[in-house]
Amino acid sequence: MPSHHLPLLLTAYQYKFGRDIEVMAQHLIDDIAVGWDELGTDLLDGAPPTLVAALTGGEHWPSRTLDHLITPDGSPPVRMTVTATTAGELGMPWGYILHPQGIEVISMAHTGAGPLVAWDTDPSTPFSDHPAHWPAITTRRTPNTSRTARPAAGAAPTGPRTAARR
Repeated sequence: MPSHHLPLLLTAYQYKFGRDIEVMAQHLIDDIAVGWDELGTDLLDGAPPTLVAALTGGEHWPSRTLDHLITPDGSPPVRMTVTATTAGELGMPWGYILHPQGIEVISMAHTGAGPLVAWDTDPSTPFSDHPAHWPAITTRRTPNTSRTARPAAGAAPTGPRTAARR
């Protein structure tokens, strides 16, 4: 949900990863074997305590990857690949793509390209979880083929969590 993921990702970019999109993408995308179960407050490392408190309400929880999965046949789990076709099967209502300019937010209710949230956006900005507030962009964008235009964290199915962590 954008109200949960965007503040974490914006804060992580601005503080933990020192505004370095390559380092952030390495951590969130390249360094995981399967996918993310949950993004945690460890992504807020280095952020001002007042911002962390505003975003978390004082709660702290770790990020967790999906490395504990057991497949029906006992084979090792494989990296999750999320596409417009598989997103529904995986129960993913939202997609996030890291771009050099910001995070593209895609509501699967409006598949296609979504609006871009600039990296310098204040992480305490209230973001809506209603798909109608994140409509698809109808103008065609030139595809970005740079290494950093990749699906972002949160592009893995999530299990049940408390409302504070959504």
